[in-house]
Amino acid sequence: MLNRLWLSFFLVAFAASLWQWLGLGDHEVYSRLVAALFDMSKLSVEIVLLLVGTLTLWLGFLAIAEKAGLVKLLAQLLDPLFRRLMPDVPSGHPALGHITMNFAANVLGLDNAATPIGLKAMHALQSLNPKPDTASNSQILFLVLNTSSLTLLPVTIFMYRAQQGAAEPTAVFLPILLATTASSLAGLLTVAIVQRLKLWDPVLLGFLFIAALAIGGLLTALAGMSASVLAATSTLVGNLLLFGIIIGFLLIAAFRRINVYESFVEGAKQGFQVSVSLLPYLVAMLVAIGVLRASGALDAGLSGIRWLVEAMGLDIRFIDALPTAFMKPFSGSGARAMLIETMHNFGVDSFPALLAATMQGSTETTFYVLAVYFGSVGIRRVRHAVGCALAADLTGIITAIAVCYWFFG
Repeated sequence: MLNRLWLSFFLVAFAASLWQWLGLGDHEVYSRLVAALFDMSKLSVEIVLLLVGTLTLWLGFLAIAEKAGLVKLLAQLLDPLFRRLMPDVPSGHPALGHITMNFAANVLGLDNAATPIGLKAMHALQSLNPKPDTASNSQILFLVLNTSSLTLLPVTIFMYRAQQGAAEPTAVFLPILLATTASSLAGLLTVAIVQRLKLWDPVLLGFLFIAALAIGGLLTALAGMSASVLAATSTLVGNLLLFGIIIGFLLIAAFRRINVYESFVEGAKQGFQVSVSLLPYLVAMLVAIGVLRASGALDAGLSGIRWLVEAMGLDIRFIDALPTAFMKPFSGSGARAMLIETMHNFGVDSFPALLAATMQGSTETTFYVLAVYFGSVGIRRVRHAVGCALAADLTGIITAIAVCYWFFG
């Protein structure tokens, strides 16, 4: 699947560039394509350099948590749930603790913490994989849930809106929450159907009920807050919880007479090795995305959608936000640029800008996550991972459009 997808990016880019050159007389198109090849290669190296520090930091703290027995404890607490969602993972396996911590970081919008923890989880799952070059069912479920953007506190989106002068930076909080919930459920259901998981199991239904109660309680608690208080609360809770987790790791490890410094250094040594191993996969994916964008294929697709929607007599305001949605599965920085550009061109509180912010907060950089997570363990055959992840993305985009017309239309 990944092989065909990667090849199709180049073929579509080539076909689009031929049209730009022969049909439209654009003689600079191939200069842009070649420039995109080198620019994306350079960007890949920059991303890996940034990851080195982050991975080194968090893998060090994770090593402390492992030696303190905290990862094992988390695995035991969620063992009943994951035994049903991931039947090929043994009861109490450390991978379950890493998966739990990764989901918690994603929910709080702590991307810098979620990525290294997620890579640790993927390596743990790989140790159980009977076919090292082929994604297992558990690895696919884990990746799809990551790409579905499990986020309850999208602090970065609030920051972008505040920087652009939004009257209410957190106005998109509830729309993002609803859209990301829909995308996560779609990802879970799609994988469950393909893998034939029994979602009607009483234990699974119990966990889903508890999650629904927690989300409902959170919404009730936040509903009465003003926009400024909500933004401050989101930032405080996220950062306090993150640093609190670190202090908790250190105190519990020290109480159990574990040398925290040596444990940190031992785990941190893995950061550089893991980061360097990601470079070939990032270069491959980002270069393909770069030439697709430089060829004008994405712009052509957007024009086609606009024509179709106008022909159907429907409201076309949402189309101006679609560049963010189209770019997000491929590039987080590209989608961020699209979001800021939309805010600048249409106004930060315009409908397209509000919708673009909701899409940015409720979808994930699917192909980046796929390249990083699977690339870190050398997986080449991804099976149904891409299809299920894109189904979650599509659900999130459609829900974001519907919810924004409801809230802001």
